[in-house]
Amino acid sequence: MSNYRMSGGSDMNSSSSGHNSMRPLNMCRVLVTPRSFRKVEASIRRLLETSVSEIVYNPKDRPLKAWELRELLSDVDGYIAGLDEIDARAMEAADRLRVIARYGTGTSNVDVGTATAKGIVVTNTPGANATSVAELTVGLVLTLARSICNAGAATCRGEWPRADGWGLYGKTVGIVGLGAIGREVAFRLKAFGCELLACDPAPPWAFAKRHGVKMVSLEEMLPKCLIVTLHTPLLPTTRHMVDRSFLKQLGEGTILVNTARAELIDKVALIEALEEDRLGGVALDGCWEEPVDPTDPILGHPNVIVTPHMGAHTDNAVDAMGGMAVESCLTGLGGNLPPYAVNPEAWS
Repeated sequence: MSNYRMSGGSDMNSSSSGHNSMRPLNMCRVLVTPRSFRKVEASIRRLLETSVSEIVYNPKDRPLKAWELRELLSDVDGYIAGLDEIDARAMEAADRLRVIARYGTGTSNVDVGTATAKGIVVTNTPGANATSVAELTVGLVLTLARSICNAGAATCRGEWPRADGWGLYGKTVGIVGLGAIGREVAFRLKAFGCELLACDPAPPWAFAKRHGVKMVSLEEMLPKCLIVTLHTPLLPTTRHMVDRSFLKQLGEGTILVNTARAELIDKVALIEALEEDRLGGVALDGCWEEPVDPTDPILGHPNVIVTPHMGAHTDNAVDAMGGMAVESCLTGLGGNLPPYAVNPEAWS
């Protein structure tokens, strides 16, 4: 079970802040849309179930579109949110909604400006899935470096291929974004004997020095690395950062791994690089459209691995995200500013 706590130290049925005439906690309805929330530690789910009057679960087996959310949000007080399309249309009729507790780190799918204007606090779960995503990243690196998927498929066809690969020891890895996940990746790859380069707009100098990570510019990093892995949030400045220019700076045969958001990569530029056989392999945890179109040319390329946005789907990460999201939701509905708020100015 994860370590989580309720903030505020007061009776959760109180409304100590007087925030927007909130109803008592035990009269609140909460919408829960992440599919893996049902796998959260039972005590965490029980805390939510026994604290509010009703929980409304996602009626679809996928993230919800804005028009689907609009009706659901019209009569709930709290919302534990997955990767749904939470834009202005979705929140238009959400006059009772007070907390959007993102079950994950990123908030790029939430129109935070609209939420703030409506007095809705948006929270996230920083660091909750860092270890799980880092473990998947290393797994994907190893899978590509040793051609595990292709070799396994060939073996099952009755072939016995001589699958040449290369080891990680002594290889140079570039980490784009040395936040919580990037640091966990660096820590693990250092154990393989990799040489680590990293770029980040706010370099964590103490961590880099302690773990032998050399901080460099992106332009200095790209030509030197046999592996490049992306761990930056999706922002206007990072959308399509992996474009033609980025890809042309990579050495021939470089492996590219993205366990962050698909939109960091310009899909057209990536397909061009694959068709020109300039990359040694690409691993994507998630895609530009989810679920994917089976006819997408990316999926049929022999040097590409696509996984279903599963980086955070381990028991450890699910419990941590669930505990933090429930804590934020119940704290806000109980009348106190939730922890992990990304727009605390919405609280009044």
